[in-house]
Amino acid sequence: MSGFERRDAVDRLEELVDTVEEERMPVPVREVWAFGDVALGLDPVDRLDIYLTKDILMRDDSDSDTATTDGGMGDEYDIEGVGKSVRADWAAEYPEYLRANANGHAAPERCLAAHLLGEVGDDDPIHFEVCNAPFEDNVTQRLRGAKLREDYTQLLDPRGVCLWAEGTRSEEAMRKLREGELALPTLSSALEMLGLDGEEAETAARDLHAWREQQDGVTVRGDVV
Repeated sequence: MSGFERRDAVDRLEELVDTVEEERMPVPVREVWAFGDVALGLDPVDRLDIYLTKDILMRDDSDSDTATTDGGMGDEYDIEGVGKSVRADWAAEYPEYLRANANGHAAPERCLAAHLLGEVGDDDPIHFEVCNAPFEDNVTQRLRGAKLREDYTQLLDPRGVCLWAEGTRSEEAMRKLREGELALPTLSSALEMLGLDGEEAETAARDLHAWREQQDGVTVRGDVV
């Protein structure tokens, strides 16, 4: 896993935020966060971690000329759920980014990844998280679940920085990210701040680091909380 030079990793994040601001998304996006290695000032960045908060599409807000009366366009794309889980007008404009899950249903997290990550190679070390819950809420939710299951490999690294929220870009956060100025604790210390005792936090940090080292290429995770 070769990783990215820091400036290239932050350039990718800036391009991603530009795309969220300027282009139609498959579902409404509320927040963009960077977390993990890139937030720690490391150079190179072994793995680029990105988190998006999105809305669950309860009602398609596509133009009436594009949306169908039953809210679906699956016959056209051989994928179910267009107009239900992703916007119909987005699919019409960006059919090359339309992606399905294993059941053949349009998967918002995969559609967002295809659209926002651009021309990435299969070997590019990027982890892309998408959830309907804000980053900080999902950090605590995943921590509770990990403690109950005694499985820390699916923790969400709490050391993150919000780059864009509700239409507002944080130029200061992006500057600090680019210059490596963020002062963030070790993973075990961050987990202690969230309520784990010292030994448990060390174990959790080791487990999460070991899991991350086993990941190759682009990985995409979608959560509903």
